[in-house]
Amino acid sequence: MSFSLDGHVALVTGSSRGLGKGIVTELALAGARVAINYFNQPEPAHATLDEIRDAGGVAMLVRADASDPEQVSDMVQAVAEKFGPVDILVPNATPNQPQKPIEEYDAEFYQQMVDYFILSPFHLAQAVVPGMKEKGWGRIINVTTSAYHSAFPNFSAYVAAKGGQIGWSRSMSVELAPFGITVNTVAPGWIPTERHDNDPQEQKESYFETIPAGRWGTLEDVAHAVVYFASREASFVTGQTLCVTGGLTPW
Repeated sequence: MSFSLDGHVALVTGSSRGLGKGIVTELALAGARVAINYFNQPEPAHATLDEIRDAGGVAMLVRADASDPEQVSDMVQAVAEKFGPVDILVPNATPNQPQKPIEEYDAEFYQQMVDYFILSPFHLAQAVVPGMKEKGWGRIINVTTSAYHSAFPNFSAYVAAKGGQIGWSRSMSVELAPFGITVNTVAPGWIPTERHDNDPQEQKESYFETIPAGRWGTLEDVAHAVVYFASREASFVTGQTLCVTGGLTPW
């Protein structure tokens, strides 16, 4: 059975490359009209748009800083004017995530993590939830990380903010359930993307040895989990975190 998202409108932030690209592509292939969000790099965004359209999908580009509330509001309005109200929201935009001991972090960097992983989903939800409530149907799917459950060292800012994002999602799932809106999270393990091109090979090999499935996860593995949560078939599933780790139990 393939999940159909015909008639729905999806917004995926940070979706010109990496996990976001995989997610927005699979949502389009499932039939949703999709908005590809980017901020700094138009070239990969246009390439993703062309790929989706070439595959028969319906897509648009929208440039916005997903951590800026005014730009978020304008972005959601632009999507609604072209495709209709957003009823599938996937907050995925992320800044750089350097690993440092606690002595080398500063409050500004911690705040940036909060801005992207807690405040950005908050601003996005405030912009789309009224339309979802009016329709009586909606899906919010946060992309978090299995690192929260594993408590990686030298990663405190990222892990703390992602933990906050999971907590926010659980609270929102209860608040929005009476309106036909589900809120879930997908927590990938280490999925090789452009972001990891310069990671130490020794570190990659060490992680790979811990994956029971014996292979790296793919963009499609993560995207399929998102499509499930977005589907009609998942209407009674909310407040859940699905770890996409190939059997690597993160707790």
